[in-house]
Amino acid sequence: MIDKRIGKRIKQHREELGLTQEQFAEKTGLTTNYISTVERGASFPRCEKLITIINALGVSADAIFCDVVEHPGQYAASELSSKLAELPADEQKRILRMVELMIEESKESSV
Repeated sequence: MIDKRIGKRIKQHREELGLTQEQFAEKTGLTTNYISTVERGASFPRCEKLITIINALGVSADAIFCDVVEHPGQYAASELSSKLAELPADEQKRILRMVELMIEESKESSV
């Protein structure tokens, strides 16, 4: 169900900020109970509340909807780039070589 995947993403990003549901509720002006129901997928926020939640998380809408939209490539590439940037330069080069090899193999097999 879409609501559960979106709720899971909201919870994931809230936890990455190190916020409890209570702290996040205070930050957004929503109730703790409401945050809980959204994160469990029991309810889906209306547009205005969804924007409030996304802005409070400090993420793009892609970060929340990447599990449910059909073309999340931009977000996935951005997320991968961010994770890669956290690694030492030699590890970045090693991983990039592996990815380049995989891309080449993919191109060859689709021909």
